Amino acid sequence: MGKNRLEAFSDGVLAIIITIMVLELKAPHSTEWEEIRKLIPVLISYVMSFLFIGVYWGNHHHLLHIVKRMSSGIMLSNLNLLFWLSLVPFATGWISESHFASLPVAIYALLLDICGISYTILQRTIASCHKQNHELDVIAKGQKQKGIISVIMYTSAIPLAYVNPYISVAIFFIVAVYWLVPDKNIERVLDKE
Repeated sequence: MGKNRLEAFSDGVLAIIITIMVLELKAPHSTEWEEIRKLIPVLISYVMSFLFIGVYWGNHHHLLHIVKRMSSGIMLSNLNLLFWLSLVPFATGWISESHFASLPVAIYALLLDICGISYTILQRTIASCHKQNHELDVIAKGQKQKGIISVIMYTSAIPLAYVNPYISVAIFFIVAVYWLVPDKNIERVLDKE
């Protein structure tokens, strides 16, 4: 399998995930502000999850640009990541329906944690298939630190959901913004090509 096919499949899965989430948004049944106010948790959870999936899409896109050789390990690691990301619409619906109750927010944090670990597994699998690529080593080291910080923050969001779920939600947004800007080393490698 070529890299382009893996990238197209991944893009398709991520597009379906976002489509499923947007289909959960329902129009209010009246024109009263009270009805619109009831939709605020749904909108916040949608924006948060859209940002989360979008960040994964952008970083995944950049990561796959440095792949020169495919392996079954890369394909399986990618599939593992996509599996966990495919659960985001379920978790998004649950936190919005529950109005950010502690248990759904903790489960959402756990899911984000697993997605982060899965992305790290994909990065390391790609690196192990490209051991002679010095530029990839530089990229991997820079992203390793971001990955560790993200996992620590997501893990801390699990118990914090029981203290105050909105602290966990703030952590989710902070991590998403942290990853929103692509790694400058990846940008440099792409500019050379």
